[in-house]
Amino acid sequence: MIGRQEGGARRHGKLKQNEPGKPLISVITATCNAARFLPDTIRSIRAQSYANIEWIVIDGGSTDATLDLLKANDDMIDYWLSEPDRGIYNAWNKGLAQAKGEWICFLGADDYFWDAQVLEQMARQLEKLPAGVRVAYGQIMVANANGEGLYLIGEPWQQVKERFKQVMCIPHPGTMHRRSLFEQHGKFDESFRIAGDYELLLRELKTADAFFIAGVTSTAMRQGGISSIPANSLLQLREVRRAHRMHGQYFPGRFWLMAMMRVYMRLLLWGVFGERLARKALDLGRRMMGLPPFWTRT
Repeated sequence: MIGRQEGGARRHGKLKQNEPGKPLISVITATCNAARFLPDTIRSIRAQSYANIEWIVIDGGSTDATLDLLKANDDMIDYWLSEPDRGIYNAWNKGLAQAKGEWICFLGADDYFWDAQVLEQMARQLEKLPAGVRVAYGQIMVANANGEGLYLIGEPWQQVKERFKQVMCIPHPGTMHRRSLFEQHGKFDESFRIAGDYELLLRELKTADAFFIAGVTSTAMRQGGISSIPANSLLQLREVRRAHRMHGQYFPGRFWLMAMMRVYMRLLLWGVFGERLARKALDLGRRMMGLPPFWTRT
């Protein structure tokens, strides 16, 4: 069972409402000096039409206005804690220690639910799933720092099932994890910096199936986090390879190799032409492939 984290400053709120027969969804958010974007996250949770939500916030000891925002919205936070941590996976593990929901999702402090019906729409599908399905996800909107939607990502599971064994191709923000997934496989491996979510899902999905919730855009994911910086993409892929080896996959596979080639191409362009021209060149390549611009809009 998921244990209880002790120590540190904490506050307790109340569940918005406990509806019998409806699954409780735990939303876990890790924050650290997140005052710039956290208001959008707060508004998106407060606006949800689905009542069976608990919101857990684990703060890494913010020194900006983050704690003021949390105190001002204490009525909608079921648990929050502020103390130094060892990274996002350590924070998420602290949140898991407090989560009571049948389904658990992780929402970044700079991300937000796409509309007010997201959790209600997802809950309708979650109620129908057999107990053996422990991962469910929809599409997410990639957004820039201004919150402008750029394009949707997320494909049906049968289309990405084999690719997932090589690269992370499930959009993790807003992905629903059944509580029994953590009870069987444990928590996040805190030795990872970027790919800990992939490694955790790989424990389950190397042999099991996920469920794709069609027609639902779950969250907006702002670009600008550590995993979206080109220089950190190399670290991410190296961590993905470490996850492969941990799970007995010793050859990386063509999807991983192609992803690595793209990363080195981006780094080469950055080094030769500088960031501004490299971004233009990368978006020119995207347009030639029929894809919307990304690099010049983030």
